[in-house]
Amino acid sequence: MKLFYGDIENNKVIINDDEQQHILKVLRMKNGEEIHVTDGKGNLASGKLVLEGKKASLDIVEIKTALPDFNPKLHIAIAPTKNIDRIEFFVEKAIEMGISEITFLTTEKTERKNLNTDKIRKQGIAASKQSLRFHFPVIHDPVKLSDFLKNINPENTFVAHCHENLERIALNDIPKSDQYTFLIGPEGDFSEKEIQYLADHKVRATSLGNQRLRTETAGIFVASWNYLNLK
Repeated sequence: MKLFYGDIENNKVIINDDEQQHILKVLRMKNGEEIHVTDGKGNLASGKLVLEGKKASLDIVEIKTALPDFNPKLHIAIAPTKNIDRIEFFVEKAIEMGISEITFLTTEKTERKNLNTDKIRKQGIAASKQSLRFHFPVIHDPVKLSDFLKNINPENTFVAHCHENLERIALNDIPKSDQYTFLIGPEGDFSEKEIQYLADHKVRATSLGNQRLRTETAGIFVASWNYLNLK
């Protein structure tokens, strides 16, 4: 499937400008080739490519709407790593495994203060297309831990941390749900003060095993755990 991104509304399809340039200048596709366009909201249009000068459009054959999304939904709130390549790697792999939402957390030990979220969103679209997703994940701008906790449901929210002296439940003992939110700390982990703050907000702690995992590895680990539970 040759999948591209665009707008689908009122039985009309407009291929994204960047995607049009990719079709014309990189892929050098030909008139009449079969392509598919998704809006990342669960809709998929199929048809034949139409090239007119520097423009690419779709001669629609079929539009499918309200395609099913992944279940359970997974939202990971993660502190961005100092090395941007690591967090971008997490985003790509987590999207391939069906994550629904990503929030970047600002914590006491977060080293990266600046983050080009728009660039990461574009990378998220590319990862979604590569893995043939028709529902693109939501990627939020960085937010302080205290602000993030204002909008959570503690019943399905968990924090993964490495403080062995604090109570944690095993990942596989987490109750079944149709939606999960996981918080992943920065290099150096959440502080004990932050963990107590999370506990005060009824966020339960979980262990990801005996090994100490890097921030991005912990995020991918949780995404793969959820991927095994997809229906």
